[in-house]
Amino acid sequence: MPQNEFDLIVVGAGIVGMSAAFYAQRDGLKTLICDPNPPGSGTTSGSACTIATYACIPVNSPSIFTSLPYLLTSRESPLSFNLLHGLRNPGWMLAFLKNCRPSRVKQISEALGQFLLHAEAGLDPLIAEAGAEDLMVNNDCLYVWSTKAGYEGERANNAMRRAQGVEFDELSKGEVHQLEPNLKQPIHCGLNFKGVRHVTNPQELVTRMHKRFEALGGTYISCRVGRCDADNTGVTTYLEDGTEIRAGHMALTSGARSKEIKGSGAEHLPLGAERGYHILYRNYGGLVSRPVGWAEAGFYATPMAHGLRIAGTVEINAVDAAFNTRCTDYLQRKSHEMFGDIGSPDDTWLGYRPTMPDALPVIGASPASDRITLAFGHQHIGLTLGGLTGKVVTDLAQGRSPCCNIEHFAPQRFT
Repeated sequence: MPQNEFDLIVVGAGIVGMSAAFYAQRDGLKTLICDPNPPGSGTTSGSACTIATYACIPVNSPSIFTSLPYLLTSRESPLSFNLLHGLRNPGWMLAFLKNCRPSRVKQISEALGQFLLHAEAGLDPLIAEAGAEDLMVNNDCLYVWSTKAGYEGERANNAMRRAQGVEFDELSKGEVHQLEPNLKQPIHCGLNFKGVRHVTNPQELVTRMHKRFEALGGTYISCRVGRCDADNTGVTTYLEDGTEIRAGHMALTSGARSKEIKGSGAEHLPLGAERGYHILYRNYGGLVSRPVGWAEAGFYATPMAHGLRIAGTVEINAVDAAFNTRCTDYLQRKSHEMFGDIGSPDDTWLGYRPTMPDALPVIGASPASDRITLAFGHQHIGLTLGGLTGKVVTDLAQGRSPCCNIEHFAPQRFT
C-alpha cells in the first residue's frame, strides 16, 4: 500500500474548497487543493455577493405549480428553461416538484435556517486571518416589491424567515426611497434585512485566503482531477496529467462539476446546475449603497469594487450549453427599469450554481467511502455557507463530530 503524501486533498478551489483547505491547514493537516482554474474564479466570483444569512427560503415553492406557465413563457420572467434538457432529466425535475409541497418546503427552510445561524462563525475567522476585512461592507440588504400582490404572495415565506430568527424591518415606499433614492421602478414596499454584509470582490476574498493557505504550508496544484479510488487507509487521486497523489482523506468541493470525478460517489447523486448570469456597469457602483433585490424580477443590484453588478436569473440547461444572451438582455432591460438609462453593460458573465432537487447542500461522507467527504450543492448561498462548510469538512477529515448539525445534508438521503 503506498504511503499517504497528504492528510487531505481538496478537489475544487471555490469558496467551499478553499475554506476547507484553509481550515485544515490551520489545524495542522498537510493539505493539497487541486483545481485547473485560479482559486475563486468560478461560480464564487460571479455571485450577488451577499452574506445571505436570511436566505432560508428554498427555490422550491408551492407557488411553482400556478406560476410555472408564466415563468416559462413570459419575456419578463427571470427563468429560462431548456425543454430538451428537461426531457433528458425527468427524474430530477419530478424530484424538484416533489419537494415543492408546503410541508416539505417548511422542513427545508428549517434545515437551512438552522445551518445559516452558524454561517458567520464559519466565515469570519477566515476573513480575519486572510486580512480581508476591507472587502466586507456591513450596510444591510434590501428586498423591494413593485406590487402589492407580489408582496402578499411572500407573506408565508417571510413568516418562515422570522421563525428561523431572521431580523428584518418592513418598509413603506417612502422609507425604501429614503434608503435608496436612485430606484426608479415602481415600489410597493420593502424589507431591510438587518446586519447583513456583502463582499465587494469575492474572487479577491478567495485569493487572499489562498495566499494565507500557502503561507501556512498548504499546497495548490493547477490541474483537474479525473477520478479517485478509496481504500481502508486513504484515497488515491488521479490527475489528468497522469500524476497519482495519495492522501488520508479527500474532500470533493467542485460545485456543479462534482459528478465528473469518477469513483467519488458523487456521480450517482442528482446534482444539477442552475445557470446564473450577471452584467456589470463599471461607472455606476454608487447608485445603491447596499445589495438591493428586486423580488419580482429575480435579481440583485450590488455595489462592487468594480462597479454595479446586476446578478440573477435561473437558466435550467446543460452545464456546457451555449451562453444565453436572452438572460443578459433581460438583466439589462430590467436594470434600466430600476435605474433609468445607464447604457450598455461593460461585462457579462455566466456561472453554474450546483443544485440538488431539494435545495439542500450535500455535506457528509460519500456513499463510496467514509474517506471521501462530499461538500457541494449550495445553490444560491455558496458564498454564505462556504466558510461553515469548510469547517465541517475539516472536522470530518479529523474524525471529529461536526461543529453543527448536518443530518439533513447527508448524501445518503438520495441513495
